[in-house]
Amino acid sequence: MTSSDDDRPGPDDPTNGPLTAVTGASGALGGRVAKRLVRAGVPVRLLGRDPSRLPELPGADTAPAAPYGDGEAMRRALAGAHTLFLVSAHESPDRVREHISAVDAATAAGVERIVYVSFLGAAPDATFTFARDHWETEAHIRVSGVRHTFLRDSWYLAGLPAMTGADGVLRGPAGDGRVAAVAHEDIADAATAVLLPGGATADTAHDGATYELTGPRAFTLAEAAEELSRAAGRAITYVPETREEAYASRSGYGAPDWEVAGWVTSYEAIAAGEMATVSDAVQRLTGRPPKDLASYLREHPDSYRHLLLPG
Repeated sequence: MTSSDDDRPGPDDPTNGPLTAVTGASGALGGRVAKRLVRAGVPVRLLGRDPSRLPELPGADTAPAAPYGDGEAMRRALAGAHTLFLVSAHESPDRVREHISAVDAATAAGVERIVYVSFLGAAPDATFTFARDHWETEAHIRVSGVRHTFLRDSWYLAGLPAMTGADGVLRGPAGDGRVAAVAHEDIADAATAVLLPGGATADTAHDGATYELTGPRAFTLAEAAEELSRAAGRAITYVPETREEAYASRSGYGAPDWEVAGWVTSYEAIAAGEMATVSDAVQRLTGRPPKDLASYLREHPDSYRHLLLPG
């Protein structure tokens, strides 16, 4: 059985329930989750920085602009919500502060439950610098007193073709490390299973749980390049960089130092073995196995269109 954004009704098809606020509803993950909840009949409120970019979903309520860092705007946007699906903010030097502000606004608004999208290997000493942000956010949610569930997702499968240049080279200091990358669709299906009020199990069954959301197997970036080669019909190669080479090859993007460090350390986390975890959480939550890279590429040919040779 496979899933798409159009055919997932949700377990047991609940027809109503308490209001769920979905942040990042104009994005790749929040938008998918919002669609699934609406399809399942769950009352949904869509949140985003720019309300004009939010999807038009039948029956869904759209909140005014609610940046995470604006505590008062977030509190108003969350008034009356029972559950908050909190997609992490875009990377920035202030991301932890923004997350804390959003969590505090949720508790002030009377939100009873937060389902937070974290990252695999979140820890205070994680190699991947942005994973440290997730750990700090988790820590604040834990002491807030609100019921909570953490979804720690792995690298996105979509990122593998996206990070491969049109020259057919995937570069990074990942060495021979492995990563069990996961599809957005699988994260969205797992999140929906956790968010649904009722169904096979009450939402309280997920209280305090941390789910590691991964693909079905861990592979090296060299193996990912082989899979991309089969899909694109041309040779795609992986070039393992040193740290110095990685910083140098990314220096021309004009990105700030903290952002480049995030890019580089995401690969170094793979080299350190911190992304090799393979979990059965997607299977347990959704009742079906997660997609592998080959399946993802078959279903998303646009993801590697830039790798196709002319003609």
